[in-house]
Amino acid sequence: MNILFIGDVVGRPGRRMLVRLISELVEECDAQLVVVNVENAAGGAGMSRKIHDQLVGMGVDALTSGNHVWDRRDFIKEVDDCDRLVRPANFAPNTPGKGWIVIETDLGPAAVINLAGRVYMPPADCPFRAIDDVLEQLDPDVKIKIIDLHAEATSEKIAMANYLDGRASALIGTHTHVQTADEKVFPQGLAYISDAGMTGPSDSVIGVKVAPVLERFLTGMSRRFEPATGPVELNGVHVACDPRTGKAKSIRRVRRESEKD
Repeated sequence: MNILFIGDVVGRPGRRMLVRLISELVEECDAQLVVVNVENAAGGAGMSRKIHDQLVGMGVDALTSGNHVWDRRDFIKEVDDCDRLVRPANFAPNTPGKGWIVIETDLGPAAVINLAGRVYMPPADCPFRAIDDVLEQLDPDVKIKIIDLHAEATSEKIAMANYLDGRASALIGTHTHVQTADEKVFPQGLAYISDAGMTGPSDSVIGVKVAPVLERFLTGMSRRFEPATGPVELNGVHVACDPRTGKAKSIRRVRRESEKD
């Protein structure tokens, strides 16, 4: 089974890039499962039902998220109507939405699970205990298990990869918006990368306009951040798994650049 995972989509520029390239990338990877992180898809922070429906209509199978998923307050009322949206499974009990979903593909069922890290991140329950609970609930027939760990610290991500090797197909890091070069398959078949990168404006500070970010660093005063303009990059990974065992065979980085958004 081929899985295409696209890193954090930032605002309209990122969405436009995704729309332009999704069919080409699916064909190139022969992807049976497409997963996209969308926590910054609406205006650079948050998500909406309209965007959910647009991306699902384009063929995206699962939409993962992270700590910014509730930045647009109206989405809290909409999330239960977004059946392909996954929020971190270790958010507090009674949080709206689902922490994992199972997608039926041509090669069998695949679980897509979302977790949030705790190091340098907003409060959340323990992701290690949360993933144990999720894996216990999954039907044994679900061999493919793709996990988006939305976290800041590479140490936490690598620790989780070691914890899950042999129990999941892929652990893909998101959140930093910077694609890392440490992709590998662990000894017991877990595909891993610390961060898949972002899909958003290149001439930016992780997707947003430079000037307000610099002003905030220089003065310490809060400033509104907006998606930048100009060239756009798309980043992600292609993971190949054995659908019979759930073990990964390979992982490679995916990257595309445009001259304008």
